[in-house]
Amino acid sequence: MDSVTSEQRQTLHSTADNGLKIVVVGGFGVGKTTLVRSVSEIRPLNTEETMTQAGEDVDDTVGVAAKTATTVAFDFGRISLDAHNVLYLFGAPGQERFWFLWDRLFSGTLGAVVLVDTRRLADSWYAIDRLEHHGTPFVVACNDFGGPAHTPAQIREALDLADEVPLVLCDARSRESSKQVLISLVEHLRTVVAAAPRPTPHPIPEPTP
Repeated sequence: MDSVTSEQRQTLHSTADNGLKIVVVGGFGVGKTTLVRSVSEIRPLNTEETMTQAGEDVDDTVGVAAKTATTVAFDFGRISLDAHNVLYLFGAPGQERFWFLWDRLFSGTLGAVVLVDTRRLADSWYAIDRLEHHGTPFVVACNDFGGPAHTPAQIREALDLADEVPLVLCDARSRESSKQVLISLVEHLRTVVAAAPRPTPHPIPEPTP
């Protein structure tokens, strides 16, 4: 991902052949905005608003009591794969009251990252369910919040993940770590495409004499 020069990045948005849409989803406060910020090569667009007492009765802040701002629409960032391909990153809001936005964000999405906090694994069930419903390939990235250690097998069992779904560990604050998450997703997408059955060509009819 570092094969593109800074000059190329400045003009890539108008010259790239392929713009690939990626969505980052997950529960409330798992680090989606942080991941987009850490990896984006442009100043990311954020739609964060200060949390107020009005949301206390509708937002579940268990485990994220120190959180003071929240995404109310989506985050947007961009990262170049090479001179011809660029990833457009959309971070989805995590609160249940904004879930109605997710289906629209999934439209045209190539793949997704499900970011999870291992202290609150149940918060990720909805994200995984919606991606499976849409048939969108995804990877699961466990953000490091310093909680109790869980083995990959335990996390897979808790999330009921299929064996083919990649599971990686990450620190959303680290650009390098977040890049590795995206690399894992791109590699997974290549595997999915390679494994997809190819349509059977229709036989060409013989010309009538």
